Amino acid sequence: MDVLSDLLSRAQATDAQVRQLIHPPPWSMTYADAPTLTIIATLGGPATIRLAGHAGSPTDLRAGDVALISKTPRYTIADSADTPEQYVIHKGRKYLAGAGDVPADHANISTRTYGLAEDTAGATILLRGAYNLHGAVTDRLLAMLPPLAVIAAEPRTTPVLELLTRETRLDEPGQDAVLRRLLDLLLVLALRAWCARAEPTLPAWCRALSDPAIGDALQLLHEHPAHPWTVDDLAAKTGLSRATFAARFSKLVGQPPLTYLTNWRMTIAADLLRDTTSTVAAVARTVGYHDPFAFSVAFKRTHNATPSTFRQTNRDRLG
Repeated sequence: MDVLSDLLSRAQATDAQVRQLIHPPPWSMTYADAPTLTIIATLGGPATIRLAGHAGSPTDLRAGDVALISKTPRYTIADSADTPEQYVIHKGRKYLAGAGDVPADHANISTRTYGLAEDTAGATILLRGAYNLHGAVTDRLLAMLPPLAVIAAEPRTTPVLELLTRETRLDEPGQDAVLRRLLDLLLVLALRAWCARAEPTLPAWCRALSDPAIGDALQLLHEHPAHPWTVDDLAAKTGLSRATFAARFSKLVGQPPLTYLTNWRMTIAADLLRDTTSTVAAVARTVGYHDPFAFSVAFKRTHNATPSTFRQTNRDRLG
């Protein structure tokens, strides 16, 4: 499994939802308790996004653009930057902006489509997908993104958006499964496109994926994190000398190979400790440590807490 697929798989997305929104201007929707990751795709009509607490002008979206929103608890989608806040979505319910707890009409055309009929002149048509992610792997995944990342319309995402649009209007057996898989595909394509831009703000490991040898080494570490890797092993697998491999990996990834491996193992371990009932010894074996004491030392060095303390603290936090 490649690195991006591994991160997405381990991030354990839950309660993914897809909704279609159709609104004639002027319109404005504020999401007051945004999920971990939101996907906004414009299908037609004017749209702009502004993030609460972030300086800078609102970002305009064109038809076919895909926006990824993360690391922000509140954002507004509107037809124009000049349109005042009209509605607030809080805990899944729609309220009139500035009116306290006064509910607003959440008119739906179908099970997952809200607003007015599609043929309304000048209406904006949007797809909104939401993921609730958690855990240490999620932190690593979202480190790839700024609070708002916009991927311009491209040939690979267009057919997915068209299929999502059609499927959102249906209510047939297995519909949620179909939509979830299509949303996952759109997310993968968007993240892949974002990584390909080689933005200077991307994590070093993400930029390193484009290097054939180091990309292969990273894939090996993610596919088999419990394997007793050595620098010699990895160099041989990538066809480089030990010295060349170690120097190139450290330069591109920003840390030596075995340091990266240890940090990745501790990332996996943190999620296992929080989300499973596996013993500390079992978690240690899962990430390649046969000695629980050595695992505890490595884990505390990374997370500033013993595995047992980390588990108790994070479970208490989750309620």
